[in-house]
Amino acid sequence: MYCNQPPEKPGNKKELLEKITNMARANSLWVTAYGTGCGSIELRPLGTSRFDMERFGIAMRPTPRQADVLIISGYLATKTLKRVIRVYEQIQDPKYIIALGSCTINGGMYFDSYNTLNVLDKYLPVDVYVMGCMPRPEAIIDGFSLLMQKIKDGRAHGWKHYKENLDYYRENQKKIITDWDLPDYNW
Repeated sequence: MYCNQPPEKPGNKKELLEKITNMARANSLWVTAYGTGCGSIELRPLGTSRFDMERFGIAMRPTPRQADVLIISGYLATKTLKRVIRVYEQIQDPKYIIALGSCTINGGMYFDSYNTLNVLDKYLPVDVYVMGCMPRPEAIIDGFSLLMQKIKDGRAHGWKHYKENLDYYRENQKKIITDWDLPDYNW
């Protein structure tokens, strides 16, 4: 121990480990996407050399079990909500959701349809909203940057909120999904 260092406090090691873990999580985001309609058209350019999402540590993954970020893009109909919930619950903790585009966030131009969900937060916890119809790749990268900062700061707790308030989410989900055959708890 160097003579000019203050003595360690008992909580410092745990806090330091958590900061390092959050830094690693934030700089290595593995993404799976659930796109409906035109919702995911702007995700493709992110992988090209012009935008190069991998330089930020963002990589697409084919299955939810390999991912920790779920991008939901396009409008969500009552039929697709069950599939989105199943995909979200297959992702390992900690997990994050990015809502991409106007249709996902508030129903977009389908806001008054009987079959479109207008408030995604009632059914799943959203960590970052990216506005637009459709958001440009630059806006999506900004959304990822915001998510990375939230993770580094320890403020991206949507997955914990989901577990702690599962009854609230399940109640709202079952109001929409009439043929409920999902297990009530997947963990």
